[in-house]
Amino acid sequence: MTTTAAFGWGSSQLGATPTGEVDLDPAERLAVQQTLARYAFAMDHADLVTLADILTEDTVWTATIADEVEQGPIVGRAAFLDLVRESAAAHTDQRRHNLVNMVFRRADADTAVVCAYLMLTSNATVITTGVYVFTLRPVEGEWRIAKVSVGLDNPA
Repeated sequence: MTTTAAFGWGSSQLGATPTGEVDLDPAERLAVQQTLARYAFAMDHADLVTLADILTEDTVWTATIADEVEQGPIVGRAAFLDLVRESAAAHTDQRRHNLVNMVFRRADADTAVVCAYLMLTSNATVITTGVYVFTLRPVEGEWRIAKVSVGLDNPA
């Protein structure tokens, strides 16, 4: 696949993520960020136990490549874990999900929506870049990921 993103394509994804007030104290913001960091580490190591712990039962995952190719939705924790398991089995390299420039788009006691840039690397080579939009909600006192939307600038 030779799809590559045009300048500014990701703004459509961010534009579809409305902003609002961010009404979380610093400890709750840190808890959300830690959940996202755990997600990145778990993805890097196909740590399905950690992923299961930080995803809601009804998690929804979608991906867009350069605003042209759509994948998903993958609905449910079990289906998402299957996707990660299959993807990890196909990789022959060590991938790293680098999440940077995390911005809370809106948040309150029930929901947090966070955007972050992705730089996906393999053995220090950039595979792709993109933007994540995560929606989290608290379950049993812990922030868990309810929705993952990733927009990739080129195929991974």
